[in-house]
Amino acid sequence: MATYAGYTAVGAASAGVRWLHARVAELEAHNEVMAAQLAARDAQLEAAQAKLAVLAVLAEQIEDLRRRLGKDSSTSSKPPSSDNPYTKKPTGRSLRSRSGRNPGKQPGTPSSTLRQSGHPDDTVRCVPGACAACGADLADAAVASVQKRQVFEAAPPPPPTVTEYQMVAKLCPACGKTTTGTAPTGVASLAQYGPGVHAKAALAVCAHYLPIARCRRAGGRLYGRSGLGRVHGVGTREGRDPAEAVHGPGLGAAAAGGGAVRR
Repeated sequence: MATYAGYTAVGAASAGVRWLHARVAELEAHNEVMAAQLAARDAQLEAAQAKLAVLAVLAEQIEDLRRRLGKDSSTSSKPPSSDNPYTKKPTGRSLRSRSGRNPGKQPGTPSSTLRQSGHPDDTVRCVPGACAACGADLADAAVASVQKRQVFEAAPPPPPTVTEYQMVAKLCPACGKTTTGTAPTGVASLAQYGPGVHAKAALAVCAHYLPIARCRRAGGRLYGRSGLGRVHGVGTREGRDPAEAVHGPGLGAAAAGGGAVRR
């Protein structure tokens, strides 16, 4: 009986050992599976971290590009010609408020339509030579109606008014000396432009900011003569009397009959 109990205890111990070995093998296999899963997750984590690093670099590049695109002549050293007219913000807002009226001519305001003239300077008759339907000659055909169309064109500038001052020399019958008439003040050259021309040149240069070279060319075309020459000093006469600006120094009195006789 004791021997049987011993065999039973030994058999139970052997079964427990075998179960332990099987359990250990099962746990080792499970650990290998878990280790493989952890290795796969580590690989995925490294790949995700690499992608995050790439995304960070790309985000930095995008921000740099946005910063470059946002630069204009007011925030960088770029020239104003490089500004985009569609994205550049207005530098200032107008203080004017909306009036509530529609753009254009307002109802009730008088119109300013160009009207035809009853006395045109020139008339050109546009007469058809042949019928547009059958091609018959219309030289002796009766006039059915006349449609008038007028073109208003600017007239060419008039030629300048030339005034000649003749300094007459007379021989004195008493002493035999010769006395020559004195020209008005400001008439010093054989041919020169008058104060009116200089006043217009000063107006063009000083008031309308016309360049001097263009003012000279325009004066030559308007007055039908050579250029105005030097017009650099036209602005120095702005402080003169208005009468002198029109008639010139001394020429106002001469125009009124003081010292010169017009013929």
